[in-house]
Amino acid sequence: MQTDIDPRRLIGRKAFDRKGAKIGTVDEVYLDDATGVPEWAAVRTGLFSRDAFVPLEPSEFVEDALRVPFDRALIKGAPDFGVGRHLSPEQELQLYRHYGLDNPPAAGSGPDRDFGRLAGQEE
Repeated sequence: MQTDIDPRRLIGRKAFDRKGAKIGTVDEVYLDDATGVPEWAAVRTGLFSRDAFVPLEPSEFVEDALRVPFDRALIKGAPDFGVGRHLSPEQELQLYRHYGLDNPPAAGSGPDRDFGRLAGQEE
């Protein structure tokens, strides 16, 4: 994803899967603690359903919408960790595995590292 995008611009934007089907609306954006780069988005998948975490890399922000290169069923089946708090290293690894992505870069990682700081929150 473009790293120059302000994560606050993603909040409230529609998210679509790789086939162009609407997934839902971006509720929150999670930043990498070490780099401050947007890493995950929590997408509300329906009026009474939960938020699903989607990776922002390799997703794209195109025409004011988030385009996620995965099928809707895979996205809706992502592990549910709730929203509004840090993702632990173990939770983030589960998400990477779920999406079949390489593990996060080793630089800056360690047993005490928090991966998913919410955008807009101070430490």
